[in-house]
Amino acid sequence: MITIPHKTKQFLVLLIKILIVGGAFYFIYNQLANNDKLDWQKFIVLFQKNQSIGGIAFIMLLSVLNRFFEILKWQNLVAFIHKISLGAATKQVLGALTAGLFTPNGIGEYAGKALFFDKSNAKKVIFLNLICNGIQMILTVIFGIFGLLYFNSQYNVISTKTAALIFGFLILLFIILFSVKKITIKDYSIEKLIQKINEIPKPIHQKNIFLGICRYLVFSHQYYFLFLAFDVDLPYFTLIATISSVYFLASSLPTFQFLDFAVKGSVAVYFFAILGVNEWIVIFISTLMWFLNVVLPVIIGAYYVLNYKILSPTLSKGEGDETL
Repeated sequence: MITIPHKTKQFLVLLIKILIVGGAFYFIYNQLANNDKLDWQKFIVLFQKNQSIGGIAFIMLLSVLNRFFEILKWQNLVAFIHKISLGAATKQVLGALTAGLFTPNGIGEYAGKALFFDKSNAKKVIFLNLICNGIQMILTVIFGIFGLLYFNSQYNVISTKTAALIFGFLILLFIILFSVKKITIKDYSIEKLIQKINEIPKPIHQKNIFLGICRYLVFSHQYYFLFLAFDVDLPYFTLIATISSVYFLASSLPTFQFLDFAVKGSVAVYFFAILGVNEWIVIFISTLMWFLNVVLPVIIGAYYVLNYKILSPTLSKGEGDETL
């Protein structure tokens, strides 16, 4: 077995840190500076017209709450292994977010969080992160389906027959998955996954669902209030249903975190065009949502990445919390 000298290992870790942080800032700058669909002049005029310190503070507060609920979710789930402080949970969530910026659907986030724990807990941490992200995805699907139904009832984008066929297919797919849950592929099966989920105490699951709902309501209403700030005057339920539909469909598409706003923006442009909302407004709001909820946390997470230290193999499970 090849042993890497300690100084070489330190240099490699430093190089990886610089590549992650440097790459993150490059992609952020590139997307904001070279996006020809962003009309900054229109934004400045509208901002000067509607500028409000209270309004800006409120939108920023929603961004803080969005990420705060995610941190609380992670702290709650990790308690299944051992309790960690709110500060440690913050470091792990934001550091992993930065590390997963360039990976499809944030897969790198799983490895990023695992690095903050002892190797013996790596599989458990990855599984808990799957639960953490999974509940958010399930809520996005549930709210998104109701949003699509309401949106379609108002604007009749697809016929009732087509909608019935789609939902019939989804129900059939669910029945098939449930019936084959005992089939094992490479020692994995749906039944084993359910057993693993059931090993986590119910109070942790209940708190996870509650925090997930809180987070969903926060970021969906942040989107809603930004539309109001851009003088988009539409009924509450119409706007919320459209936002839920956009998040559901955009989240179903494979993408990278740094392209998240472009994907959501493209889906949003289609839906809001039906409502008669100007394309530049939709693109600007999608970009602002990305900046407030991805870019700013990544900038903070970059600090944690640069200050990350490899856990000593002699640390016990509870001691890792203090070394981060």
